[in-house]
Amino acid sequence: MGREEKMQALIQYSKKLEPLPDRFKDLDLGSFTVPECQTRVDIIPEVRDGRMYFYADLNVRQSPTIAAVLAIIFGAVNGEPPSTTLGIPGDFVSILMESIGLAAREPGLNAMITRLKRYARDAEAQVARG
Repeated sequence: MGREEKMQALIQYSKKLEPLPDRFKDLDLGSFTVPECQTRVDIIPEVRDGRMYFYADLNVRQSPTIAAVLAIIFGAVNGEPPSTTLGIPGDFVSILMESIGLAAREPGLNAMITRLKRYARDAEAQVARG
């Protein structure tokens, strides 16, 4: 698949990112912001019955690449135990971005993965404490 096809695929994936649920609209999103991203991205974790769910607030039209990556990741980890999120490979972003030419986005994307893993570790610790 060439670069153009990959970019089109990312744009299509960006449309799969669900909007932030209304129940989070009144949250102070500042504590959920990933500051390393060039674009403002807020990632909100939720744990229900020992399963992780992540939601993001960002301008999808302005940042389709970020939205696409989050849609891909959320599709894989939402509804799963925290260990699934912790199992995301460390090189996931570089593999995904390989040959697309979006290396400038990698630090922010890696920071989002780090944030997801931090939330998952916190959730595991919370479950362990009972």
